[in-house]
Parts: sequence; C-alpha cells; structure tokens
Amino acid sequence: MTFPKLRIAALALLIGASPALAQDKILNVSYDIGRELFEALNPEFQTHWKEKTGRDVTVDQSHAGSSKQARAILEGLPADVVTFNQETDIDVLAKGGLVAENWREAFPNGASPYYSLPSFLVRKGNPKGIKDWSDLARDDVEPVFPNPKTSGNARYTYLAAYAYALAQNNGDAAKAQEFVGKIFANVPVFDTGGRAATPTFAEREIGDVLVTFEAETKSIAKQYADQGFEPVTPSMSLFAAFPVAVVAENAEKNGSTEVSTEYLNWLYTPKAQEIMAQNNYRSTDATVTAAHAADFPEVKLVTVDEVFGGWEKIKTEHLAEGAILDTVFVNQ
Repeated sequence: MTFPKLRIAALALLIGASPALAQDKILNVSYDIGRELFEALNPEFQTHWKEKTGRDVTVDQSHAGSSKQARAILEGLPADVVTFNQETDIDVLAKGGLVAENWREAFPNGASPYYSLPSFLVRKGNPKGIKDWSDLARDDVEPVFPNPKTSGNARYTYLAAYAYALAQNNGDAAKAQEFVGKIFANVPVFDTGGRAATPTFAEREIGDVLVTFEAETKSIAKQYADQGFEPVTPSMSLFAAFPVAVVAENAEKNGSTEVSTEYLNWLYTPKAQEIMAQNNYRSTDATVTAAHAADFPEVKLVTVDEVFGGWEKIKTEHLAEGAILDTVFVNQ
C-alpha cells in the first residue's frame, strides 16, 4: 500500500514530535505541614526535568499526618515517592514491601535532604514568659501540638521534651515520664496533624504556645503577621530528619522510577537547598547553611541515636501499644 506524500510527511512529523509531547507524572505523598515547601520546590523541578529530558512532568501532592499517610499507602494510595518527617513511617512501608529495606542508603545524609527541630511559637509579647520545655509543664501554660499517635511532628515534640527531661534529671526515666505527662495534661486538644493544630492556636485562640517544627513556627508567624506571634527557640531540642524514599513497587507499576529517583536526588541540589532555607528549613548543603547562618538561632541538638538508642528502640519502648507513650496518655 502506498501512502500519499502529504500523509507520510505528517506521520513523520508526529513521530518526531512524540518525545516532546511525552508526559511524566508522580505523586509525592508528604507530611501535613509540607505544602508550602513543595509548592515552591515543584515548579523548579519541573523546569529542571524539562531541560534534562525534554519532557514535561506533573508533580501531584498529598498531605496529612505522616503516620496516617504511611497507612494510606499500605492501603493503596499510589505514591511514587514519600517525603516524610518521620523515619519510622518509611520503615513501615519497607516492612510492607513497598520501599527498599536499605532506603536510608539510597540518598545522602541517611536519605534526609533537610532537617528541622521542635520549637515554639508564642503569642505577642510572650505574656507567659515561655522560654524552654520546663515552661510547658507549668500549671498556667497550655501548649498546643497534635497527637503523637498520628503525627510525626508531634512524635518529635514528645521525644524532644522527654530528652530535655532526661538531661535535666541525670537520665532518670521515671522523672522524664512524669515531666512529659505534665505537659500532655496541659494540652487542651490533640489534633490529628500539625496543620490542624495551627488554626487551633492561631484562629480559635486556644493555648499559650504552639509546639511544632521550627520551619513551621516562622511560616505561621509570617502568615498571621497581624497577630504578632513570636518564634521561641528552646535551649535544647531534637534533630528532626526529613526522610525521603522512592515507593519502588508503585513507581515500577507506574513507569515512574526514573523521574521519581531524579526528583529525590534533585532535592540535594543547591537550587533546591536554597528554596528549603528560604522556607525556614535547615539545609544539609554547607554553602547554603553558611549563607543563611543568621536566619537560624544556635541550639543544642541531640539525636534519637544519642538519647534513645535509635528508632527501633523508640518503636519498642515508646511507640508500641502499651509502651511509654500510651502510659503517658493514660496517666495524664
């Protein structure tokens, strides 16, 4: 069969144009308060991917409490990548066979491109004089933070307060548990995630201090500038890694392994790191960190390995059913 020359030319043009018309798509399932960060990051990655491959990419986002998100993925949410605020939630996916067991080795810094720490946001003028974790246990102070059972954000708050109490009491675990119990007893309402706790504090005007990641305290202060909220950095806090991973099983199924891997690798580039610093997250890039040194107060940071012996011990001793966290809730 012979095609007319016009049809042959049109077919050749279509075939030649098809790579440029190709569309890539990924779903990034993330933690509750990461919306604004990824709204800033994603357009820059789309430009990067277009320049590198000649293809467009759509990056869809899903945000909720980190632990809730992990459960949703196990139940079928088709995440290509996860950008969480809690390592244990990626471990859950690894145990479920969706993420590689050695996911921490897939990207630099234990697969954590940036970090933060639990910090405080107080009302204008800091009327209660809140400066450190000890103030949260006072009878006249109501701290606001979400439920550590559903929020990775709040889990870091719980562990940071516990670590502070251990340091103040020569490692006495009973006193640390009692201290954290006092803080929990002062919480007027436990929201399910970090983003839900913000309107509780800022709009419903409940509580004296919002406890959340440092990055979020600065963002909320800017968002509600008319209320004069003030970020307060405690004397000591807990290093909070923000781990990432390719959800390998879904990415293979979706044909997105290449773009998913590139997306997470790109988060370590100076361009992405600068955006993170501008959004009040602490960078893992030395040059970016130096450039923003004045933006981040010095604070004594401890790690889960130093204080608690790692996440596996935390899961067993603190987070498992009937463990210390449950005891704190029961006894508050």
